[in-house]
Amino acid sequence: MVFLTALGDLKRVANLYFLFLVVLNWVPLVEAFQKEITMLPLVGVLTIIAVKDGLEDYSRYKMDKQINNLLTKVYSRKEKKYIDECWKNVNVGDFVRLSRNEIIPADMVLLYSSDLDGICYIETAGLDGETNLKQRQVVKGYAEQVSEIDPEEFSSRIECESPNNNLSRFRGFVEHSDTDRVALSKDNLLLRGCTVRNTEAVVGIVVYAGHETKAMLNNSGPHYKRSKLERRVNTDILWCVLLLILMCLTGAIGHGIWLTRYSEIPFFNIPKPDGKSVPPILGGFYMFWTMIILLQVLIPVSLYVSIEIVKLGQIYLIQNDIDFYHEKTDSTIQCRALNIAEDLGQIQYIFSDKTGTLTENKMVFRRCSIAGREYCHEENAKRLESYQEMHSEDEDSADCQCGSSAHTSEWHRHNCRAVCEPLNRKSVNRLSGSYPAFIREGGAGGGPQSGHMAFSSPIETDVIPDAQLLEKFSQISFHSYQQSEEASSKLSLETMYITDFFLALAICNTVVVSVPHQPRQKMRLSSLGRMPIKSLEDIRQMFQRLSVRRLSSSPLPSVKESSSESPSSFVRKLSIFKMKLASPALNGATQRAGEPHNTDSPENSQVPQELDTVNVAAGCEPSNAVSSIELSPLPKLYYEAESPDEAALVHAARAYKCVLQSRTPDQVTVDFGGLGSLTFQLLHILPFDSLRKRMSVVVRHPISNKVVVYTKGADSVMMDLLRTASEEIEEKRIKERTQQHLDDYARRGLRTLCIAKKVMSDAEYAEWLNHHFLAETSIDNREKLLLESATRLETDLTLLGATGIEDRLQEGVPDTIQALRKAGIKIWMLTGDKRETAVNIAYACKLLEPDDRIFTLKSQSRDVCALVMSKILEDIQKNASAKKKPRQKLGNVSASPSTQAPGFSAGLVIDGRTLEHVLHDSLQNIFLELTEKCRAVVCCQATPLQKSVLVKLVRSKLEAMTLAVGDGANDVSMIQVADIGVGISGQEGMQAVMASDFAVSQFRHLRKLLLVHGHWCYTRLTNMVLYYFYKNVTYVNLLFWYQFFCGFSGTSMTDYWILILFNLLFTSVPPIIYGVLDKDVSAEILMQLPQLYTMSQKSVAYLPSTLWITLLDAFYQSLVCFFVPYFTYYDSDIDILSFGNPINTAALFTILFHLLIECKSVTWIHTVVIVGSILCYFIFTLAFGATCKTHNPRSNSYWIMEKHMTDPVFYLVFLLTTCVALLPRYLLRVLQGTLFPSQLLRAKRLDRLTPEGQRESIKTWKAECNVNDRGESQVTSVSFSSAAGAVSEEESIDNVLPTSKTPFQACSRDGLVEDTSFLLDIQDDSSSTNCLNSKKTEFLNLSKETNTDTFADNNSCAKVCVCASESSAVSLAEKAGLNSLLCEEDALL
Repeated sequence: MVFLTALGDLKRVANLYFLFLVVLNWVPLVEAFQKEITMLPLVGVLTIIAVKDGLEDYSRYKMDKQINNLLTKVYSRKEKKYIDECWKNVNVGDFVRLSRNEIIPADMVLLYSSDLDGICYIETAGLDGETNLKQRQVVKGYAEQVSEIDPEEFSSRIECESPNNNLSRFRGFVEHSDTDRVALSKDNLLLRGCTVRNTEAVVGIVVYAGHETKAMLNNSGPHYKRSKLERRVNTDILWCVLLLILMCLTGAIGHGIWLTRYSEIPFFNIPKPDGKSVPPILGGFYMFWTMIILLQVLIPVSLYVSIEIVKLGQIYLIQNDIDFYHEKTDSTIQCRALNIAEDLGQIQYIFSDKTGTLTENKMVFRRCSIAGREYCHEENAKRLESYQEMHSEDEDSADCQCGSSAHTSEWHRHNCRAVCEPLNRKSVNRLSGSYPAFIREGGAGGGPQSGHMAFSSPIETDVIPDAQLLEKFSQISFHSYQQSEEASSKLSLETMYITDFFLALAICNTVVVSVPHQPRQKMRLSSLGRMPIKSLEDIRQMFQRLSVRRLSSSPLPSVKESSSESPSSFVRKLSIFKMKLASPALNGATQRAGEPHNTDSPENSQVPQELDTVNVAAGCEPSNAVSSIELSPLPKLYYEAESPDEAALVHAARAYKCVLQSRTPDQVTVDFGGLGSLTFQLLHILPFDSLRKRMSVVVRHPISNKVVVYTKGADSVMMDLLRTASEEIEEKRIKERTQQHLDDYARRGLRTLCIAKKVMSDAEYAEWLNHHFLAETSIDNREKLLLESATRLETDLTLLGATGIEDRLQEGVPDTIQALRKAGIKIWMLTGDKRETAVNIAYACKLLEPDDRIFTLKSQSRDVCALVMSKILEDIQKNASAKKKPRQKLGNVSASPSTQAPGFSAGLVIDGRTLEHVLHDSLQNIFLELTEKCRAVVCCQATPLQKSVLVKLVRSKLEAMTLAVGDGANDVSMIQVADIGVGISGQEGMQAVMASDFAVSQFRHLRKLLLVHGHWCYTRLTNMVLYYFYKNVTYVNLLFWYQFFCGFSGTSMTDYWILILFNLLFTSVPPIIYGVLDKDVSAEILMQLPQLYTMSQKSVAYLPSTLWITLLDAFYQSLVCFFVPYFTYYDSDIDILSFGNPINTAALFTILFHLLIECKSVTWIHTVVIVGSILCYFIFTLAFGATCKTHNPRSNSYWIMEKHMTDPVFYLVFLLTTCVALLPRYLLRVLQGTLFPSQLLRAKRLDRLTPEGQRESIKTWKAECNVNDRGESQVTSVSFSSAAGAVSEEESIDNVLPTSKTPFQACSRDGLVEDTSFLLDIQDDSSSTNCLNSKKTEFLNLSKETNTDTFADNNSCAKVCVCASESSAVSLAEKAGLNSLLCEEDALL
C-alpha cells in the first residue's frame, strides 16, 4: 500500500520532474552531481509522504482486520448446523443467523424472524447516522412460519440487480419451484453495518458480500478534491519550468559560444581518446541537460510537502476552535477533507437548504383546517411563544407554573406535568454528563444503544389542543360516526371529516412505537394477548385470528390464474403479497370492538384523564356498561419517526386522544377516544418520494369494512388529485376554504400538508392490486411502473383538511446571512417547500430585505419563460443605467461587491416546474445572467436533482467558487457537486455529514468558518506559496549568475550537499510556521468587518502580477547576494568554495529576514524557528568542513567555514548584502503601510487600539459602508415610487417566526391590484404594446396549460403587489419599492 501511495505521489508534476532528473543524472555525458545527491530531494519527499500514509494504512489495516475477523453464525451444509465463521469468509448464498444487538455482516434477504409478525427492527446508525429504528419484513410467503427456516429445504431461486451503492433501492424477486414469483424490495434487505434490535433471532440469505455490499460500495475512501489554489500552483510551476528552460537555453548557447571562441585551447575543450573534440553545438546540447540538473532547485519539490503540513496545521486549528462547539448536541466541527481548507476563503456562492439548515428542523404543530374550517390552536401558540427549553429544575418548575396558569382544566394540568417531566429528566442527565438515554437491554452481550431519539424534544411532543376542536372530537362516538357515513347533513359530514382527518394523521406514516422502560421495544398488540380469555366467545375469536394467519400458508397464486378469478377471490389470494385482508369473522369481531359507548356518562363527555394511559383492548367494548374487563394501564409510548413532520402529526393526533398504539406489517392499532381501539388491516404503504411529493396508506377500515386510501402531501400536487367530475357544492367550498387557509399558513412561514382520503370497492382494489403486483415483481423499469401504479391509486381523492407546522429558525441565522452578504457572497436558498413558505422564511432570515424588488418567475412553457426572463433583464438594465450617475457620487466604499446592478437590489423566486425550463441548454445563459443581477435567489419546490444541477451550472458556467450546505439525504448530491460541501449534523441522520467536506452543528458557524478561518487559510497558504517561489528563484539565480564567469560549464561554487539541503532543510521549516500561524487580522475584527473577506475572495494576495513582482524581487536579491561578495573578493586568490560560502550565508540571512518582513504577526515560535535554522546551517557547515576533507572529488570544502568565521570581512559581507538586498522590499512595505494602506492594513491597526478606540473605529468603518447602502436604497425607492399602483391592506401578522419577525409579508391572491402604469417601466425600448399582444396567442399555444398562479381573470402586463400591516401600509409600500410578480401571462400583453 505504501508503494502504491508513492506511485500516486509521483503523479504530481514536481515529483515527476525530479524523477526525470534522477534518471537524467545517471547519464555520464550530462552528469552534474553525484548520483546519490540527485536522488536525495525526491527520496526525502517520498519518504515523508510514505511514512505519513504508512501510518494511516496501518491503522486502517488493523481496523479492517478486526472487522474481517468478527464472528457470525453461518450454516454449514457439511455439519448440518450453524457454526461460527469470520465475516471475511461469508459468501453469497450463505444462510446467516443473527441474534439481537448483532451487526449484520453482509447484505442479505430476510427469510425468518422470531417476531410473530415477521418484522426485524434494525438501527442504521452505522450507515446514515439515524438512530431511529427501521422496520424490515420477512419475504412474503415466509412471514408466517411457525419454526425457523431450514436451509436444507430452501429450493427457491433469488434473482436481483447487480451490486450498486444505492441504499434506498433494491430490486429482485424470489422464484419458487412452481415458478411463482414474489417481489423483493429494500424492506426485505438487511444491509451490512446495521444492527439488529428488538428481535431475538433472524435468518437471511446473503445476496451481496464483501466489497459488493452497498455499504462498501458507498465507502469509496477519502474523497479527494483539488483546491483552486493547488490548480493555480500547478500552473505557476509550469511557468517556473518555462523559466528554467530559458535559463538552460542561455547556458547551452553560452557554452557553445565559449567552446567556439576557445576551440584551439585544450583546457576548455578536452579531446576525446581518439583525438577528436566535441563539436560546440553538441557540447551546448549536453550542457542544456547539465544545466537542468544544476538548476533543478528552481522547481520547489518541497513545496507540496510543506503545503500538506500547513493544511494539517490549519485543520488542527479549525477543529480546536472552541467557538464551533455546540453544547446542546455535544458536537464540534468535523473537517473531513484535509486539502481544500483554503477554498473556504474564496467562496462566491452559497447554496443552502432550508429545513434543518436554516431552521431547527423541530416541527411544531401550529394550526389545522378540517372540512374548510380553521382551528387556530391559540393556546398552543401561547405556549410556544413562552416556551424555553430549561437547563435546570428551577426553570422547569417555573415553566410548568406558567403553562398551568393558562388553563385550569384537569386536562391541562396533566399536560403541564407531561411537559415538565421530560425537561426534568433532561436536566438531570445533562448534569451527569449524558443525554437522556433509554435503559439498556438486559443480558450479556448487549450491543451499544443510542442514547438519543430524534424528534422527541418536549417542544415537539407536547401539543395543547384547540378548545373548539377538542369539544367536537369528544362528541364523536360509534353511533355518530356511523350516522355520519349514512347521512349527508353538514354536522354529520363534519364528524366524518374530523374522524378521518385524525385517523390519517395517526396511521399515514411509518412511525415505530416503543416504550420508555424497555428501550427499543416495539409496542405490539399480539393477536393472542390483547385481552384476558374469560369465555368461550373469547376462545372462538382467538381461533378466528389464527385462521387469518393460516391464510398465508396457502399456495402462491400465479398471475395467469388470478386473471380468471372473481375480484373477491383474487383479492383474497393475492393479498399475501402485501398485507392480509380481514376475514368476515374477524371483521365482525372488530365491529363489536367498536360498538357504541354510553355517551350520556360523564366519562364519555370529556377527554380521558391520563395522557400516559391508553386503552388497548382490541376484542372488548371500552365502556364499563358493556364489558366488565378491567383495563391495565400501559406505559407512555415513544414514537420513532423517520422525519420530523411525521412525528409532529402523530403527536398532534395523540393530543386529541387519537393515539397510535402499535404498528405491525399487517395492521395498525389506534385508540380513538370515543370509538375505542381500532385495528386497521394495513394493505399497502406507498412511501413518500420527491417526484410524487406525497405518501399514502391503503387500509381496511374496521368499522365500514371498506378499503380506504389515506394520503398526505404537498398542496401543489394534492389539489390536482381531488375529485373534479362530480364535485358537490360542499366539497368545492371545502376546497376553496382550505386553499385560503393553506395560503395563509404559507404566509406565516408554516410548512403545509394536505390530508385526503379515497374509498375503494373490493373490485377496484383488486384491479389496482393486479397491476401493482406486476410492477412489484418487475426488475426492469420497476420505479417507473411503481410510480404509474401509485398515480393510478392516488386519484379522485376527497380533501379532508390541511395542517400548518412551524419550523423555527436556528439561532443566529439572520446575522450570519447578513454578514455573508456583506462579505460579497451570494446566497441561494434551495428548498422543496412551496413558494409562500420559502419567501417568508427568506424574509425572516434576512435573505430578502424589505427594500428588495422581488421577481417571481413562474411559467408553464420554455418559450414563455425565456420571454419573462428577457423582460426582467430589460427592466433591471434600464433601472441600472438610470442610477449609474447618482451612484458615482456616493463614494468608493463598497459594502458588498457584487455583479448585480449598481444602486439596485433585486431578488428572484422560482419554482420547481419553471426550473425544468430554465435548466435547458437554450435558457441557461440568460438565467445565469438574470441571477447575477439579483442579490438573492429562492428556488422553491425543487427536487434534489435540480439542486445539484443548479450548483453544477453555476460552478461550471460562471467559474465561481461554490459552497453547498444541507442536513438531509436530499442534499447529498448538491453537497458532492459543490467545491465545498458542508453538512449540518441535525436530526435527519448523518447522510449529509458523511458526504460533506466540513460538518458543523449550526448554520451560524459558517460565519466564522468562512470569514475568519477561510480568510486565514487562504492568506497564509498563498503567502507561503509565493515565499517558496521567491526563495527558490533567489537561490537558483546565484548558480545562474556564476555560469557567466565559468564558461557556462555547469560548475557550482557551492558544495552539492549544501546546495541540495539549502532548500530542503535550512529554509523549509520557517515558511511552514509562517503558513500555519501567521495572522494578518484578528478574528474579532474579521467577524465585525465581513467586507475584509473580499480580499481573499478576489485573490488579492495571489494575483498573476503579484507572482511576477515576487520573481523580479527574487532576481534583484540574487544579483545583490552574488555581486556584493564578487566585487569584495575581486582579484583575490580565494578558491571557488571559499567564494561561494559568503554567498550562501548572505542568501540564507536575506531569505529568512525577507520572511520576517512579510510576517504580519511575529511570535516567539517564529523567532525560535528562524534562529534555529541559522544555527542549523552554521552547525552543519562547520561539521561538514571539519569532517568531509575529500568528500567531493572535484573540490575540497575542508575548513572553509572555520576560516571565514575568523575573518571580519566575512561578517561585513553578509550583513551588507542582506541590508542592500532587503532595502527595496522594506521601503515598499513602509510606503504601502503609510501612504497607500490596504483594507487589511487598516484593519490590522485596529488591533493596536484601546477597546474604546477600536469600537469607535469599527463604528466609523461600518458607517462608511452604510452610507453607500442608504444611497442605493434612496435611489431605488425614488425611481420606483411612481410604479406602485395600489396597496393591499391585510391583517397584521406578528411573530411569524419566533426567532425573527418577518418584516414583509407575501401577498394573498385576493389582494392583488393591477397597475398598468408599470407598462412604461418594464417596456423600455420595446416597439409597442400591440407588438407584445400579437405574440400572446402564439406563446399561449406553446404552453400546454395556463399558469395556475394567475391572480386575475384578465391579462395584465404586471401585477404589482405590496403587502403591509394596517398601521404602516403606505410607508412600507414606499420602502419596499416595487415587488413584481411576473407570471406567464405577465409577459404576453
